[in-house]
Amino acid sequence: LLSLDIVASSGPASPKMSKLNKEIVANALTKVLAYANGETVVKDGQEIEGKQRKFTETIDLQIALKNYDPSRDKRFSGTFKLPTIPRPNMKVCVLGNAVHCEEAERIGVEHKSVEDLKKFNKNKKIIKKFAKKYDAFVASDTLIKQIPRLLGPGLTKAGKFPTLIAPGQELQECIDTLKATIKFQMKKVMCLNVAVGNLGQTHDEILLNIQLASNFLASLLKKGWQNIKVMYIKSTMGPAFQVFY
Repeated sequence: LLSLDIVASSGPASPKMSKLNKEIVANALTKVLAYANGETVVKDGQEIEGKQRKFTETIDLQIALKNYDPSRDKRFSGTFKLPTIPRPNMKVCVLGNAVHCEEAERIGVEHKSVEDLKKFNKNKKIIKKFAKKYDAFVASDTLIKQIPRLLGPGLTKAGKFPTLIAPGQELQECIDTLKATIKFQMKKVMCLNVAVGNLGQTHDEILLNIQLASNFLASLLKKGWQNIKVMYIKSTMGPAFQVFY
């Protein structure tokens, strides 16, 4: 099977290219935020009472595709950096050299050195548990080459192979970029889900993230917007509101 990998920053997918109706998305987002703040909203003609949670909910974009055959068409995979971070609480671990481990300590990020990884003794159960503990990993260039030897295929299998800390790049900048980057990957199902915001952000910030993420996904698809059946937005615990028909 062929696969297509595309990486983009927050530049090219301009909201002007969008087939999304900005007003529909803005109204749906207002309802998503109102519900999450405990207000009563109207959905499909019914009033539903909102509920405020004790944690910062994430705003998700859910997409169903059409005219796409995962077994025959190109499997696509693309990453895109949003202008604002959708998941600030994403748990990242630094696999670092001495300098990066020291920097991680200073900014309060969990970290492991080569010596720490050697202590796992290639134990699959321990490595699987370690991979599960974090949402993502970043690694120093000297260490990233040693990961297959030290940890086997554990992180790759979990879809969490580390992101490289570029030479001269500030560790915080690397982590922030990782947190702001979303990934669309076509597997065997026709539905996709990606975080595009959180309740700590403004309406406009989330709206822009939704538009940019949608346009980027359309750019990955063979027939663009014609391959998108429906789109919904929702908060972690809230109902889904349709934004594309």
